[in-house]
Amino acid sequence: MTAFAPTPAAVPALFVSHGAPLFALDAGTTGPALTQWGEKLRALHPGLRGVVIMSPHWMARSPQVMTGPLPATWHDFGGFPPALYQLQYPAPGSPVLAQEVMGLLQAAGVAAQGDAARPFDHGAWVPLMHLFPQADVPVVQVALPVGAGPAEVYALGAALRSLRSQGVLVIGSGSMTHNLAEFFGGAREAAPYVLEFSRWIEDALVRGDMPALLDYRAQAPYATRAHPTEDHFLPIFFALGAAGADLRANYLSREVMYSMLSMDAFALEPVH
Repeated sequence: MTAFAPTPAAVPALFVSHGAPLFALDAGTTGPALTQWGEKLRALHPGLRGVVIMSPHWMARSPQVMTGPLPATWHDFGGFPPALYQLQYPAPGSPVLAQEVMGLLQAAGVAAQGDAARPFDHGAWVPLMHLFPQADVPVVQVALPVGAGPAEVYALGAALRSLRSQGVLVIGSGSMTHNLAEFFGGAREAAPYVLEFSRWIEDALVRGDMPALLDYRAQAPYATRAHPTEDHFLPIFFALGAAGADLRANYLSREVMYSMLSMDAFALEPVH
């Protein structure tokens, strides 16, 4: 009788709020939660072969995919303590995985192009420093298309869903709330609207109510205050598309920093 090897379980998808650049140094409770989850993920998936991540800090007019073998760490911000600019995240890229990503996107009707010179922006390397501090998992970034809405970003994630069964972690890196005009630095208590918006999203995730999530701009309380522009929320749909309807959110963090910056992070995992 022929013995068949069991099919490896698919890797979950993940949404992380990458916060302010200082999150790299001031980890709060979210950073350790990401580190713990990353350790658990690697124990459950020892064959983890890469990360595909979307960050709002790379927006392009046409779909772009990082293809370089050794992406640089880009400190794409100003006015922060010198120690922040000394940090490096020397994870390798993966030209092979990048070609797979472009092939899947093209098969879904998305004419993606490669960018061999693209560095890691802070929306990628800051959360990855906590998630995989050894910087030994290959990483490929995918640009957020300019002008795309929730449904279009969901479709990009859905096009890459099959990568999860091939040892690839798909991540949407954004922010659960992101109204920087309300950043005053000293406030400690979470603003009520931040909590109301964040928990509305969580409730919709628990219900698996994708139509409501896709229409969050009209249905969620304080949606335009939480996100004056959509760019930092849209990566949630990249993760949801990669996950599909059979996975539900397992929350890793509900921390709020600086009163207005929700650091919600959740893994999209099978329902047990």
